[in-house]
Amino acid sequence: MYKVVLADDETWEIIGLKKLIGKCGLPVEVVGEAENGIAALAEVEAKKPHILITDIRMPGLSGLDVLGEIKEREINTDVVILSGYAEFSYAQSAIRNGAKDYLLKPVELQVLKGSLEKIIKAREALGKKADSPAANESTENATVMEQILMEIQESYREDITLQSLARKYHISESRLSVRLKELQGMSFSKYLTSRRIQKAKELLADERLSVEQVAGLVGYKDYYYFTKVFKRTVGLSPSKYRKGL
Repeated sequence: MYKVVLADDETWEIIGLKKLIGKCGLPVEVVGEAENGIAALAEVEAKKPHILITDIRMPGLSGLDVLGEIKEREINTDVVILSGYAEFSYAQSAIRNGAKDYLLKPVELQVLKGSLEKIIKAREALGKKADSPAANESTENATVMEQILMEIQESYREDITLQSLARKYHISESRLSVRLKELQGMSFSKYLTSRRIQKAKELLADERLSVEQVAGLVGYKDYYYFTKVFKRTVGLSPSKYRKGL
């Protein structure tokens, strides 16, 4: 059964939607109602419905605001926007921000049924894809990448290389290089450097440590090379950066 939350600042609109949903003959049940955007978002967070049907204009938060919050918080709820205004700009904004459908009031039974059927079919197809061998392999690959990123984060002081990570996790160097760039937006060497320099900036706040000691603590055996990399990355030498703290 697919769970639905309804949101509209007009009570009679919610009553009408509930009646229409009951007539659709679909595996759908209304599990929550809200009369404003803030309450709608609270209902979505609390009940994790599969679908939210919301008016575009409501007190507190608009339907588009709620849609944006759902997307930002990565809640797996599909949103259908309702509006009494036949303005294309509203539809554009709703669809661009991830709404699954945009329906004009008064909503007709067949239009609402078609919208719900489309969402249900898409969710069922996604569920089948998630259970496929290819999807399982994809999940395993994602887990391996998470482990690799975690190792870089924790072992940045050590002499880790792309080659050593590729051997350890049984993945080709080229594939690992591509995946790291996809996930982090930078190459392995730049990602490792950014981690080391970030930690160096934290350690430089401790004046008990010399710059040379900081270099060694973040994985640089050559003090002069560390200074060069730090200046290239931050725009200041370690010493000048420390003075500015």
